[in-house]
Amino acid sequence: MAIDTMSSEKIDTRTRILKATWSLLEDNVAKLPRMSDIAKAAGVSRQALYLHFPSRTELLIETTRYQDQTYNVDERLAESRSAPTGRARLDAFVTAWCNYVPQIWNVGRALLVLAETEPEAADAINQRMSDIAEGFEAAVLALARDGDLPSGVDTKRMTELLCALLSFRTWEMLTQQYNWPHDQYLKTMQALARAATLGGTNEIVETLLDSGPPPP
Repeated sequence: MAIDTMSSEKIDTRTRILKATWSLLEDNVAKLPRMSDIAKAAGVSRQALYLHFPSRTELLIETTRYQDQTYNVDERLAESRSAPTGRARLDAFVTAWCNYVPQIWNVGRALLVLAETEPEAADAINQRMSDIAEGFEAAVLALARDGDLPSGVDTKRMTELLCALLSFRTWEMLTQQYNWPHDQYLKTMQALARAATLGGTNEIVETLLDSGPPPP
C-alpha cells in the first residue's frame, strides 16, 4: 500500500512539473525557462525536479510527449488513417497537422533552440519530423494507389516536399512574422498540398485572392 501511495505521489509531481514547464513556455516564448524557474512554478525543490528530469532537454522532450497525450494525437489522426481515398487522407492529415502546430509551437520552438547545441534535442526534433513524414507518405502512397498522383512523380521526393511546405518554420513565418490569420494559413496549406500532389495551382491563387487585405 505504501508503495502504491509513493508511486502516485511521484506521478502527481511529474505531471505538475510538466504542466509548469508548458505554462512557462506559453507565457514567455522569447525565453527558455531555467530549471530553477520551473521548480518554483511547479512548487517543488530543484532536487525533486532533477530527480524526475536530469536535464532541461529531457524535460522539454517529455513535455512534448505530455502535449501529445493531452491533445490525444491518435484521435486527431483517426480521420486521416481511416480515409477511403488518397485525397481524403491528404486533406485530413494536412488539416490535423495545421491545427496542431499552433497548440504545440511554444514547446516545439524551445526544443528547436536547444537542438542547435544539444544532440538529444535534435534527435527529438528529427523523430517528430519523421512521424510527420510518415503521415504525409501514407497520403502520397494512397494517392499513387488511386491513380491521382501525376505519372512519374517520386513518392519519396513528394513526401519531402510536403514536409518542407508544412514545417514549423513555415507556420512561424506566415502566422507570426506576417500575421496571417489561421484560417488563411490552413486553407493555403491545404491548397498547396493538393496542388503539389495533384498538379494544380488555381486553388492556391483563389485562397490568396479571397483572403482580403493583409492584417495591419
